[in-house]
Amino acid sequence: MPEPTSQKIPVTVLTGYLGAGKTTLLNRILSENHGKKYAVIVNEFGEIGIDNDLIIGADEEVFEMNNGCVCCTVRGDLVRILEGLMKRKGKFDAIIVETTGLADPAPVAQTFFVDEDVQRNARLDAVVTVADAKWLSDRLKDAPEAKNQIAFADVIVLNKTDLVSGAELAEVEARIRGINPYAKLHRTERCQVALSDVLERGAFDLDRILEIEPEFLEAGDDHDHDHHHHGHDHDHHHGGLKHYHDEDMQSLSLRTDKPLDATKFMPWLQGLIASEGQRILRSKGILAFSDDNDRYVFQGVHMMLEGDHQRAWKDGEARESRLVFIGRELPEQTIRDGFERCITT
Repeated sequence: MPEPTSQKIPVTVLTGYLGAGKTTLLNRILSENHGKKYAVIVNEFGEIGIDNDLIIGADEEVFEMNNGCVCCTVRGDLVRILEGLMKRKGKFDAIIVETTGLADPAPVAQTFFVDEDVQRNARLDAVVTVADAKWLSDRLKDAPEAKNQIAFADVIVLNKTDLVSGAELAEVEARIRGINPYAKLHRTERCQVALSDVLERGAFDLDRILEIEPEFLEAGDDHDHDHHHHGHDHDHHHGGLKHYHDEDMQSLSLRTDKPLDATKFMPWLQGLIASEGQRILRSKGILAFSDDNDRYVFQGVHMMLEGDHQRAWKDGEARESRLVFIGRELPEQTIRDGFERCITT
């Protein structure tokens, strides 16, 4: 039996284009007095430039910091590093893995689904993307990785907002929303964001988003079939911003307040991911099955899925199922029809 989700160490995958501010964020984690033990896995120590006064001990590729955090470099295999970290005494509150600025975060995120030892001890908590408010629009035009990083994110830290005008900021946010309407977005200068906003989010649990914006999935209802992009209603409140429909990326949200038949839903989801997984970057959901008092949550990265009973439904809580898919050229109608067939009649 896998460990209950709550026992696993949460892992944050931190991504973002070169120069967006990831290093600033990592430095804060390694030096601030936040009272937590974080293990930070970086590509190159040199890039971070850790203050030597903060290092209390170093062995091979691991630096211990005086705030209780640990920093190590990925040389070779991420799995090997993770297994080494798991053996360290005192363990950690959370692990942060930085991806290189040019990388697609998918392979790093997939590590947490593939390796059995890693999966037993750790869970993917959130993908956090740091984006540069001034240069993101240009990057989205010329760098497919930048678009993937936005589409993949659970949390987006839109940094360097002090370097752009209000109109430019609104425009870059509209572009982000055209690619990913679901991520939690924080506007920052010098990555001044509360660490609790980026770490240990439980971000695949859609509740977080729904607490902040209860109406946020409403646009996905039936009257909206002709639109590929949901969540665009919000833009109308910002002075009629033009909404970017990103031709390349789309998002799809599904919901029902009728219980799902697990014997139909699970095979349908697995079949969908098997056939369309290359095009589905992220999938996640909270599910209410008939004859089941527990909420089931799942999340996926491309072809890989993980899911588990999370906790009992609370009294008075709306028992509804909500799913989100983000990807390229999603067969929207097929997905909607398949989902409908899983609803208990």
